[in-house]
Amino acid sequence: MEPGGDYREELVARERSGHTAVVEGNFLYVWGGYVSIAEHEIFLPNDEIWLYDLDSGVWEIASMAGDIPPSMSGMCGCSLSGEMFIFGGCCDDGQTNELYSVNLLDRKYTWKKRKHESGSVPSPRDKLSCWVHQDRVIFFGGYGHKVLSELNGSRNFIIDEASWMEDVFWGWNNEVHVFDPRTNNWSQPRTFGHLPAPRAAHASAILGRKGYICGGRVMETRTSDIHCLDLESWTWSEITPISALPVGRSWHTLTAVSDKSLFLFGGLSVECKPMSDGWVFDVETKKWKELDHPYKDKPRLWHTACVGRDSDVIVFGGSRDYILLVDTGHCNDALIFQTQPYPLHRLCEDFIAKNSTVFQKELPCLPTKLKGAVKKRTAFFRPAVL
Repeated sequence: MEPGGDYREELVARERSGHTAVVEGNFLYVWGGYVSIAEHEIFLPNDEIWLYDLDSGVWEIASMAGDIPPSMSGMCGCSLSGEMFIFGGCCDDGQTNELYSVNLLDRKYTWKKRKHESGSVPSPRDKLSCWVHQDRVIFFGGYGHKVLSELNGSRNFIIDEASWMEDVFWGWNNEVHVFDPRTNNWSQPRTFGHLPAPRAAHASAILGRKGYICGGRVMETRTSDIHCLDLESWTWSEITPISALPVGRSWHTLTAVSDKSLFLFGGLSVECKPMSDGWVFDVETKKWKELDHPYKDKPRLWHTACVGRDSDVIVFGGSRDYILLVDTGHCNDALIFQTQPYPLHRLCEDFIAKNSTVFQKELPCLPTKLKGAVKKRTAFFRPAVL
C-alpha cells in the first residue's frame, strides 16, 4: 500500500474502444468511442470530453458545446496549435467524411465543424491515420466507401468483395489527403516511390518531415511492414528491417519516443490474438527490439497511445478481446510505458512522492513549485478506490 495506506476515490473515464485521444500540455484528452452492452455496440456520449492529469493521474470530465459531432468510433484525431481535430469515423448513420475541431486550451470545449473552402473532401472512411506537419493535417488510408464513378480504375482503392451495394463499393485505400486549417482547404498531393498497399486499422507516427505507417489490415491479412512518406517531397519508401519482426497485426499503435525511434504496442495478430507486446524500432539502424514492460498480462487493441513527459507513452482504453468474435473486454485503465531513462529530477520527484510519509517534515520546506509537483505525484502513486 503506497504511501501511508490512504486510498482516494475518484472519477474515471468509462471503458471504451475506437476512441480518440491527444496530449496537450499536461493533460490527456479522450473523446468518443464505443462500448458493448448486452451484445449491442453503444457509442459513448459526444457532448463530453475526459481529461487525465498526467502528473496526478486524476480524471475530470467537461461538457462540450457548439457543432458537436455525432457519437462515433474509428475516427482519426490529432492535436494542432491547441486544437483537437477529428476526421472520419463511423456513427449510427455509417461512415462519415466530416471534419471537426475544438479548442482544448480555453476550457470552453466548443466544437466547430470545418466547412471546406476549396479542394475535394476525401470519401467517407474510418480506421485511418494522420500526421501533423507544417501546420497541416495529413491523412492516410482507411476503410470506407466510394461510388462507382469515383473508382475509375484507381490503384488506390481495393474493393471488399464481401461489401458492396448497387454502385456503392466498400474497401481499403492508400490515399493521402491534406487539410490546411488556416484556409479550410483540402488537397491530394501526387505521391511518388513505392506506395504501400491500401489498408486500414494500421498505425502511424511522425519523425521530423517523415511520416511512418506500420502494419494494418490489407484485405484478409494483417501485416508488419513499415513505410515512410517524405511529407515535403511526397515520396514513399519501404523500410526493410534487418532484425526479428513483430508479428503482423492491426488495431495497434505506433508512437514517436525520440528523434529516431518508434514504439509499437498491442493490436490484433494475424492469428486473431489480442497482443500485449511492445517493440521499439530504430529508423536509423532499421532494427526492431522488443521492450520489456510490466503489462504483458494486459493485451490491448483499438486503444490509443500518446507520448507524454520524458517520452512516457500513455496507452488508454481499447479491448482485451478479439472484438469481432467476443466484444466484452473494453478497458478504461491508463498504462504508462517508460521508453527512455528518466532524468535525475524525475527520479527524485517520484521517489519522494512514493515515500511521502517518510518526508512529512521536509515537504513543507520545498520551494512552492516543487512542492506542488510532488503533491501531484503523491496523488498519482496513491491507490484509487473506483
